[in-house]
Amino acid sequence: MPNTTHTPIAIIGAGLGGLTLARVLHIHGIKSVVYEAEVSANARTQGGMLDIHDHNGQLALKDAGIHDKFLELIMPGGQSSRVLDKNGNVLLDSPDDGTGGRPEVKRGELRRILLESLPEGTVVWGHKISSITPLGQGKHQLNFANGTTITTDLLVGAEGAWSKVRPLLRDVKPTYSGTAFIETYLHDADTRHPASAKAVGSGSLFAIIEGKGILAHREPNAVLHTYVALNKPAEWFNNIDFTNKAQALTTIANEFQNWAPELKALITDGESTPVARPLYTLPTNYEWPRVSGVTLIGDAAHLMLPSGEGANLAMLDGAELGKAIAANPNNIEAALETYEKDLFPRSQTETKEAQRIHEILFGPNAPQSLLNFFREV
Repeated sequence: MPNTTHTPIAIIGAGLGGLTLARVLHIHGIKSVVYEAEVSANARTQGGMLDIHDHNGQLALKDAGIHDKFLELIMPGGQSSRVLDKNGNVLLDSPDDGTGGRPEVKRGELRRILLESLPEGTVVWGHKISSITPLGQGKHQLNFANGTTITTDLLVGAEGAWSKVRPLLRDVKPTYSGTAFIETYLHDADTRHPASAKAVGSGSLFAIIEGKGILAHREPNAVLHTYVALNKPAEWFNNIDFTNKAQALTTIANEFQNWAPELKALITDGESTPVARPLYTLPTNYEWPRVSGVTLIGDAAHLMLPSGEGANLAMLDGAELGKAIAANPNNIEAALETYEKDLFPRSQTETKEAQRIHEILFGPNAPQSLLNFFREV
């Protein structure tokens, strides 16, 4: 095959999971290449705050040898939580005492330290897959839109919800959950939006009722990052022109007409173009038969509703797969069997828990169901 190079381990996607896998392999002296569709590390913003849990995400960062650098990223007060009713009354105010085991960091900063931990050239940018061809005996040929072609002995799909690697294993497409988040930001909030800033507090805000809610996080430099949740058909969101900021925000705010001004202002005063993020999921029992030379990590393997576990699980997947390969360097199939044997029950348990949390947040007993949940944990 002319102009084709061979990469023994090809990781598709430079998200947190793929980078953790590459880093753990590097620690064990195993070379891999991460192929990323985006043209650079700064091609787009990397989302907001992540709570990194001591029982999964932090363990992965320890395996990756960058836990100390992670500790430097922690935002003080980020673990605090507030629950308000739609009238702005505080139902629960849980401060951050530093013992919660889920400190908050910026996703982009976490990705940065992972990128910096890898040898130059590990991540190649601007490589979007156009097709994948099985070659037999666990090998695959990857054709990229930029004209590059490679072959690989191990193909790892780490490219999220709409993975192009997933169909090689079991072609199940994600389905719309019935809920979408609309993302907005307020900047310099303590000065310019003090009432909203006070409502959010130093960490997370949950203002919810059945079928809808306003969820917000405080980020460094007095930024308020809001996700407006609405249970609506996909067509309802498709009929909104989100490039028309004023009209889109007005349409969304109309769903919260009788809510407290400081909560509604998180929508109406939004300073960024609102972005609709429909929530898609894979089945709770999703798994695949062992297919030689290919596997998945992160959302590619277990796309679920938001529960605070997605990034944690992606990094844990990457670390566990990396360790399995290091323990079986001459037997990739044994490594994949070891990894997937633990992956499937872990993923299925967390997917079911994510559905339970979604019902707690937006089911018929909200917000009381959320208050009960916080009392349990």
